[in-house]
Formats: sequence, structure tokens, C-alpha cells
Amino acid sequence: MRDRARRARLLDDPWLQPYQAVIERRMHRAMSLERQLAQGPGSLAEFANAHEFYGLHRRNDAWVFREWAPNATAIWLVGDFSGWHINPRFQLNRLPGRDVWKITLPPDALRHGQLYHLEVHWNGGRGERIPAYARRVTQDPATNLFSAQIWDPEQPYIWQHPFQPNGRVPLIYECHVGMAQEAPAIGSYEQFRTETLPRVAAAGYNTLQIMAVMEHPYYGSFGYHVSSFFAASSRFGTPDEFKALVDDAHGLGLAVIIDLIHSHAVRNERDGLSCFDGTHHQYFHDGSRGWHDAWDSRCFDYGKIDVLHFLLSNCRFWLDEYHLDGFRFDGVTSMLYVHHGLGTAFTSYAQYFDATVDENAWVYAALANRVIHQVRPDAITIAEDVSGMPGLAAPLDEGGTGFDYRMAMGVPDCWFKLVKDTRDEDWSIGYLWHELTNRRDDERTINYVESHDQAIVGGKTFLFEMMDAAIYDSMHRGVHNPVVDRAIALHKIARLATCAACGHGYLNFMGNEFGHPEWIDFPRQDNGWSYDKARRRWSLRSDPNLLFYALAEFDRAMLQLLGPSNALKDSAPIRLHLDEPRKILAFQRGPFVLIFNFHSTASVTDYPVMVPPGNYQGVLNTDTPLFGGQGRIVESQPYPVFDQTRSNECVFYLNVYLPCRTALMLRRA
Repeated sequence: MRDRARRARLLDDPWLQPYQAVIERRMHRAMSLERQLAQGPGSLAEFANAHEFYGLHRRNDAWVFREWAPNATAIWLVGDFSGWHINPRFQLNRLPGRDVWKITLPPDALRHGQLYHLEVHWNGGRGERIPAYARRVTQDPATNLFSAQIWDPEQPYIWQHPFQPNGRVPLIYECHVGMAQEAPAIGSYEQFRTETLPRVAAAGYNTLQIMAVMEHPYYGSFGYHVSSFFAASSRFGTPDEFKALVDDAHGLGLAVIIDLIHSHAVRNERDGLSCFDGTHHQYFHDGSRGWHDAWDSRCFDYGKIDVLHFLLSNCRFWLDEYHLDGFRFDGVTSMLYVHHGLGTAFTSYAQYFDATVDENAWVYAALANRVIHQVRPDAITIAEDVSGMPGLAAPLDEGGTGFDYRMAMGVPDCWFKLVKDTRDEDWSIGYLWHELTNRRDDERTINYVESHDQAIVGGKTFLFEMMDAAIYDSMHRGVHNPVVDRAIALHKIARLATCAACGHGYLNFMGNEFGHPEWIDFPRQDNGWSYDKARRRWSLRSDPNLLFYALAEFDRAMLQLLGPSNALKDSAPIRLHLDEPRKILAFQRGPFVLIFNFHSTASVTDYPVMVPPGNYQGVLNTDTPLFGGQGRIVESQPYPVFDQTRSNECVFYLNVYLPCRTALMLRRA
């Protein structure tokens, strides 16, 4: 009966019917592998406990260290405790008949804070290596070399704030700890905890998505070239300081997720996984398939059980150790396709089910979601995929991969295409509405106008794209500049339309709610190692004389209305009216009716919009002076509803005055 019901759901989409056999094969492969991996430990979640077996652990009256290194011929611990020389006392032994190396040491052999690495020998070579399961890694500022660090404080961190997201619609604040402060320097977990967390909570967001937490050698990689997958980056502080950040966020009602980078790994050998045991194929594909040429990184072989053990355990580790509430999986497209999605236009359903799909990667993604939701049923997982593969955010037993959400990556493309490449008078409101609501009914999505992706080097923030140089000298209140007026108006309209029409969640990158200027650029040789573009100018947001302040106040008012109302959770956007010549769009979301005038010059008076029956009152409009508007719309006014018989049908409508480039939000009593 269950199989028949599932097949019926699959057949609801006629475009998927030709691929039903592939969908079911993938699903059965994932379920079969789950049973295989869970057979010994009892569950997939228990299988995903490699981090409790491998690495360095203090076990009662001894230190125990284990490492997986199939090709190694000898391994030593080398560190402060050995004078940084190979010492027979610290040589690991290979377990009989296994690829696992182990050493047991007395409790006084090692102590908290000491630095170490591995010396690994193999036939024909040798090298220093950072343990794959190291939980603390630090960089020597003099040599730039990384070392593992023993982290065993006398007083373990004591958690203060139990927390559960409780099924809220995620209003996500994407952020980066290092660039969260205004000073041109690298910020810390402590600075973020005390200075940035209160800003996020006050702004109305309920979920933090923190980038660049997993240790990475090069700061400018934005955290996407990971070297130590089980270590919170020491660049920003200690493990306990990151735990305090998460703990305080929970105390403020914020869920915390991080970017999980399982699509590739840094190619560094000394401080990464590449060539760890002297081979290129231990964790990664052998030959050219093991290299991501565009990203200059290594590609995991998801078909190996030991690699699955490593990655699935990594999912569990961050939930257990740091009490995180979920993950955004980065680079899912690169994982799922042998061609990584490079130079590929996904124009046919056949491309989602042909031989270019790495089914081992698909199975891994499905099992990762199973592990995460077994450990934390209330955790959220988000897939970043540009291909549009159907089923990523559908349950495994319905043929999906099991992510809770997918990023609606076409929405920012739409907004930037409109403001960059299309004359205002040529905007297609039908195209905009399609992009805002273009999603499968059986999958939840996260909408956004811009993330960090739009503003990295070579791009601009949404406001800067529209204003360019005017952003430097025309953002004071009272300065009238048509370029600025357009940008301020469209910035607010775009966010309101995107958030109110979202699938099941909304995202904003840190500072973009107030129109942060310029772009993001981390210190590198080409910019003189400058931190100027790798920080957030909070003083712009804090000055009520600036329009940056006005944009931030609008963003907060919008979230305070849409967030607590459950409208985004309990309803879908319903189009009420679309007038292409006048550039008018109206839609309903729960108790709200939102009406937009995108026209660049033409206002409308007594404009009729059909609505569901009821009593309506204005609750938000983009033209409010506080929000940088001109105050042409009466605040909080009631809107009487009229009825009319048309073609033997009674319809209800209200009349609105809506100036050009403004939006109005009404609530039905």
C-alpha cells in the first residue's frame, strides 16, 4: 500500500513519469545502503560516530589516538611533547588486518594546549599531516603553518540555553564572523556574540547561517576550501567561544546553522586531506575526476564506505558538539554531477536522470539528511543547487533526497537582471511573478534578493548595483537624486515582494538589509592585503540622518509583520491582480494583501483591486518617511471593500492610491 501511494505521488508530475525507474533505483540504493551501514551499530546515526573513534580522546586514565591511513607504513605523533622530533614513544601501531592506526598514552603524556601534527611515512615518501579528525587547529603567525592543538580544558563548557526551532519559518541572516565588525580586521566569536547577535535579534531574523566556521587555510576562500572538517576555525577564537556564541544566540531565540562544505576539499597536503596517506585517492576520486579544476580543490569519492563514515560523522559532530540546528549544504550541484554543473544549461528533465549524475553523491546527500534528522528531528537542512534537480527537498521515501529546503537561486538572478539589463519601462511583471513563485508544490524553498554570492569580487550589492557612485555622496535624507530615489524605492519593494511571496523561508546577507555599499573582497595580494571590503559598516545603519538607516527600519518592520503572523508558514501566495501596462501586481498571503506599483513614473488613483471579502487596514507601505519615502500614503488607514456583480458573480474589491515605485501591505481583520 505504501509503495502504491508513493508511486501515485511520483506520477502527479507527468514530467517525471519517464524517469520513475531511475527515481526508485536511487531511492532503493539509499535505503539499502542505510540498512547495510546501520546493521552493526543499530542505526545510521550510530554509524555516524567516527569522530568518537578516530582522533585524539581522553578516555578515563589514558589518551587514545586513532587514524585511518590505508597506504601508510608508519605514523608518529610529533609535537611539543616530543620536542618536535620523531620519538619511538609516540609511534602508532597498525591494528591487525585493518587500515587503522592507534596509540594509547598515559594521562601525563599530553596536556591541554599542546600543539602537534602527524609524521606519516609511506612507500617512497613521507610528510607532515594534520589529523583528519582534529577538533582544534591553529596557525603559527610566524610560519603560517597549521598544527593540531590538544583541547581538553579543565572546565568543559556548560550550556545555558536549551533550544528548539519548533517548526518556525526560517528568516535567515547569512553572516561571516570575521567580517562582522566595522574595524578593518578579522572579527572574533566574542565580538560577534556581544555586538552582532543583538543586532540580528533586533532586526527580526530568527535563524543565523554562519559561513566559514570549518577550518580553512586561506581566509580569502570565504571558508569554502576546508582543511579540517571537525575544527571550528581558530582564526576567530576558541571552541568554547564558538559554543558561547551559539548558546547566546539560542538565548535570543535564534536558531544557528552553518555552511557545510562536503562538495569538495582544499588541495593542500600538509594541512588538508589531499595525499594524506601518500595517495591521491584515499578520500577522493583517483585521476582527473578527483580534481575540481574550476575551484582548484579535491572531489570526494562518495562511493567509499570510509569516506561516507567521515562525512556522515561530520554531520553528526557539529550537531552534538556545538548544538547547531542544521546546515546549508554548499555546492550541491557540484556534488551531484560529474561535470559539476560547469558550462551546463539545465533545460531538460533528462539531464537530472542521465549518466552525468553521480548517483553515489545523490545517495550520500540522502543519507546525510537521514543522519541529521535522526540525531535532531527539528534540525533544518538547505540545499544550494543551481540545476533545479527535482526532489532535492522531498522525503527519501517519496524518491527525494530529503533536504528540508532548497535555495530559490533564480530569484536573485531575476532581480539583478531587471535592474541591470532591462529598462524600467520594459519590466515584465508576469516574468517577475513567475520567478518569485516558480517552485514545485512538494518542495520548500528559501527566497532571497541577494546573498553573499552577488557581492563577492566582480559583483555588487543590490543597492550599489542601482546607485553606483551616488551611494557615496547622496544617501543623506533630504538629498534629492533620481538615481538614489529609484534605488531606495526598488530596494524596499524587492525585499517585500520576495519575502511575502517566498516558498517557506527568506534569507538576507549581513548588512544588505540596509543596502551595504560596494562589494566583498578579502585581503589578498592584489588589493594590498586590505580588510576594507571585508567588514560591515554598521555606523551607516545607525545614523538616522542616512537612508541606510531608513532601509534597515523598513526591513525590520517587514519582518515584524510577516514573521510572527505565521502567514509564510500556513499559506501560499495567491495572485489577485496583474496589470502589465500599468506595472501593478497584487497578491494575497494569509491575512495580508500586498499591492505593488512598479511603474517608474505613473501613479494610480482609486485603482480597483479584487480581494477576498473582509475589512482591510494598511499596516505597511514603502513610502513612509521613516523608511525613506515621501509620505504620500496615509498611514494605517482603513480600506473599505465594495461588492459588484460581474457576469452573475459577486466580486469584492477595494480602491487604492498607489504612487509610482511603491508598495502597500494591508491586513484583513
